[in-house]
Amino acid sequence: YWQQRADYEINVRLDEENQVIYGEETITYFNNSPDALDYLWVQLDQNRRAIDSDGYKVRQSELKDKYSLESFQNLAPWFDGGFKIEYVQDTKGNEIPFTINQTMMRVDLPETLLPEGAVSFKMKWHYNLNDRLKIGGRSGYEFFEEENNSIYTIAQFYPRMAVYSDNEGWQHKQFLGSGEFAVPFGNYDVKITVPADHIVASTGEIQNAKEILGANRLNRFEMAKSADQPVEIVTQSEAEDAEKSRSTEMKTWHYKAENVRDFGWASSRKFIWDAQGVQLGDRTVMAMSYYPKEANPLWGIY
Repeated sequence: YWQQRADYEINVRLDEENQVIYGEETITYFNNSPDALDYLWVQLDQNRRAIDSDGYKVRQSELKDKYSLESFQNLAPWFDGGFKIEYVQDTKGNEIPFTINQTMMRVDLPETLLPEGAVSFKMKWHYNLNDRLKIGGRSGYEFFEEENNSIYTIAQFYPRMAVYSDNEGWQHKQFLGSGEFAVPFGNYDVKITVPADHIVASTGEIQNAKEILGANRLNRFEMAKSADQPVEIVTQSEAEDAEKSRSTEMKTWHYKAENVRDFGWASSRKFIWDAQGVQLGDRTVMAMSYYPKEANPLWGIY
């Protein structure tokens, strides 16, 4: 038995003004199979929201007593989602041929990837973020009109390797929106650039806490590791103060995760943040919650 492995180095930037995510990544793919591979398949999950997505064609609806104009609008694709792939290159900057078929992309390798070998390639891309309350989906943003703020919950935000398995080879079935796929395990090194007044929740462990949190929040974060109850790293009053303005500066949060199958993150200046360390064997795992004031008192620690 064997499993393939895919490691990722990702730099992603949130453009809050235009609701766009920009990203660059380097994928290192390890061929643990006994097969020689001439091409790789990459999942483009965000293409489920492209104008020409097959996901719209399989949707079902029903006739109701009342229909709003927005309801009719949502019956047909109108949102320009989907990855805009700017390039696929090797690590020296040479272009690599690729073919996009809806939510899947085939990358034709310049040299055959032999068993026990590895190959690295890089991609640049961007896509428009969807308003979850208007368009739906678990990934996207929720807009709070009264204060001109959003909460961003971001998944499937990067092109990621499809599974190559021992029983069926490449799994390149189209993603139509209602299913989830297995993906290879691997290591992630991700830098997330957001407005400076945002708080970022993420898969993995933060690498630059001293730089990003400041003295007071860093002290609370360290206290939470051994606390017997959750510690507020960002209080409700601090989150409410942050909501009153919008920073024009940016900060980069750096996270790493080892041997995981996927990576997701969330970001907002609205976030209250509490944390508590949980002992699992010889490790301290941080159990953390991020939520806006609208979630209190239900989500609060008091």
